[in-house]
Amino acid sequence: MRLLFAGTPDVACPTLAALAEDPRHEVVAVLTRPDAAVGRHRTPRPSPVAAEAASRGIPTIKASSVRSGPGHDAVAGLDVDAAVVVAYGGLIPPDLLAAPRHGWLNLHFSLLPRWRGAAPVQRALMAGDKVTGACVFQLVPQLDAGPIHTSRTTRIGTTETAGELLDRLAHTTPDLVLAALERIESGLPPVDQPSEGMTHAAKIDPDDARIDPTARAIDIDRLVRGTSPAPGAWAMLEGQRFKVLRTGVPDATCLAAVAGHLAPGRLAATKKHLYLGTGEGTLELREVQPFGRKVMRGADWARGALTPDDTAEGNGPVLS
Repeated sequence: MRLLFAGTPDVACPTLAALAEDPRHEVVAVLTRPDAAVGRHRTPRPSPVAAEAASRGIPTIKASSVRSGPGHDAVAGLDVDAAVVVAYGGLIPPDLLAAPRHGWLNLHFSLLPRWRGAAPVQRALMAGDKVTGACVFQLVPQLDAGPIHTSRTTRIGTTETAGELLDRLAHTTPDLVLAALERIESGLPPVDQPSEGMTHAAKIDPDDARIDPTARAIDIDRLVRGTSPAPGAWAMLEGQRFKVLRTGVPDATCLAAVAGHLAPGRLAATKKHLYLGTGEGTLELREVQPFGRKVMRGADWARGALTPDDTAEGNGPVLS
């Protein structure tokens, strides 16, 4: 098939590579977001997908929107059998949805209809889901509501972060796209999504990532995993933003060195561990990023920031 590929971040690159290397298909163009300013000097850099396309000599259409204007016209002028989308980051208008002979296919990292929307992996972790997966569905004007061509289920690791799970799904699901294209060529129709079980995965903003120290330890752990590495769970510590990027719920043996129950928000440390009191249970802070500092192990930060009186006695500073 002659294909258009639409995507922007790193997680889209494995699928683009799989399509470009499959002799049955030809990726005639790539649609991606425009170059973005990054780094201290705000230097414009191409998206990961744009860089991947350039390395393979595939023409690239860079557009923040294809509802109208040059980006729309460039896509409309393509002669393709199908378009494949993986995290492009923009809506496709109805006239472009109808342009390819077989429409647009979207690789989405959830088991639809659960977690329709922009942040399915993050929301699954924050909700405490044990299982997730990926679907390739036919793109329709309604958000993530199209019928499904192929899907796969996977268990979520007990310590897996959103970044780790996204990376794993990105590298293990390109074959779902290839299988969906095979089904289309064979004339097999997609299957409608179930009518029940729909949830919405709204985009994560910084307010969603703020830690409530009065919440249960298990819920804070889910929040940290779901928002790591970006935007990163955070709280205020002595008037400065304090990020928490990796946590764990310790067992009773690990907690034996911490005297008494830690009040919600209270920090305490041993030689090898940093703990946070919560509304229910105690949480270990394994990776943290204090304001203006690099990411470091919680215990390493505690050795330089907490005094001996702040450790086992639980008199350390308070996250709020």
